[in-house]
Amino acid sequence: MTTANPFSVVILAAGQGTRMRSDTHKVLHPIAGKPMLQHLLDTVDSLGAARRVVVVGKGREQIEAAVEGHGVTTAVQAEQKGTAHAVQMAAEALDGFEGSVIILYGDTPFVTGATLRRMLERLDAHDRPGVVVLASSPEDGKSYGRVILGEGDRIAKMVEYKDANDAERAVRLCNSGMMAVGSADLFRWLDKVGNDNAAGEYYLPDVVMVAAEEGRHSVAIEGEAFETAGVNSRAELAHLELDWQRRRREEALNQGATLIDPESVWFSHDTRLGRDATIEPHVVFGPGVEIADGAVIRAFCHIEGASIASGCEVGPFARLRPGAVMGEGAKVGNFVEMKKATLGPGAKANHLSYIGDATVGAKANIGAGTITCNYDGFFKYRTEIGEGAFIGSNSALVAPVSIGAGAIVGAGSVVTKPVAADELAIARGEQRGFAGWARRFRDKQRAKKESR
Repeated sequence: MTTANPFSVVILAAGQGTRMRSDTHKVLHPIAGKPMLQHLLDTVDSLGAARRVVVVGKGREQIEAAVEGHGVTTAVQAEQKGTAHAVQMAAEALDGFEGSVIILYGDTPFVTGATLRRMLERLDAHDRPGVVVLASSPEDGKSYGRVILGEGDRIAKMVEYKDANDAERAVRLCNSGMMAVGSADLFRWLDKVGNDNAAGEYYLPDVVMVAAEEGRHSVAIEGEAFETAGVNSRAELAHLELDWQRRRREEALNQGATLIDPESVWFSHDTRLGRDATIEPHVVFGPGVEIADGAVIRAFCHIEGASIASGCEVGPFARLRPGAVMGEGAKVGNFVEMKKATLGPGAKANHLSYIGDATVGAKANIGAGTITCNYDGFFKYRTEIGEGAFIGSNSALVAPVSIGAGAIVGAGSVVTKPVAADELAIARGEQRGFAGWARRFRDKQRAKKESR
């Protein structure tokens, strides 16, 4: 999804973020398992931006580290003098660029690619507006600036909430702060923006008035309130996460998955569900999960970085960690944990087991309480279990070790050596019986107790 004409993006992320009360930069707080800034950058990348500039301030080191290697340029706003001043800091990074510039905010992560494309197309329309402003009509306009329209989509006035009168505050159309401007005009107009306002700051929306002084009109396009929702506090972060989750649940249902209790299922930004997949209540998906058609995830499971094939059954109360792969029809039951492990087609680990750094062959059975001892305190080692093998309950497989196809490991064994195909391996102390010992022990202890 690319645009016909070149465009670049300036993302403002220089705010103090004090209301978050966090050592983590505000724009790096995650929603659906991905930092807000990365949500925005991924959308921009889908449209094919020529240049991407992130304006940073306090906490710049965190953002610079987060975008390193992603082709993003950072510009520094050393003093907080307002949004217009922040955009000016991107002038050097955009030197020589000819095209449109979209100005976005790192704490407003969910503007869609379709909306950004609409902004660019409107900027290139036959009437050649000077500025295209993205607006929305949220249920609660809060302290957003207001957009006062004139004829059609033309902007008659834009005013910050703190500078607005009662009639202007009653207007529902709110300024998101996001806009598109031609690069040839942007920085010239920014130089003319003043700070004669209640906050003494240089406001980016004032470029609309500056453009009007040159005889250039500006227009507004309206997006969903969800697209323009920003985050300034932990509460707003939580509310936006809830909104995103609700939308993702509806999408999953519309795509043919069954969610028994949708409100209790939590998705990651990249969760993929097949048709007829069934998700029971209280399931949490971390990043990197792919679930094929017809799989069943039972209640209270936590799944991250896992691939689950068709016909699989997981849980309840199972944990699949990164690198877990389940072949077609495999089963993982209650209180089973997998990590960097593969269960072959039809393999089963139904109860209370840990399978880490392991390969389990097709139709093998892992008994209750079995663990792969994969770590010696310094290094990780692998366990290989062949097709059709049967591992008895409460066994410990001390890696590196291999269990051959069709082999049987007796319950309670501690296996430290390879087990050949079709072999029975028993590694436990020999059971011995002492007739009458228990009765004599009880009699002795009772007598001792009575003598005290």
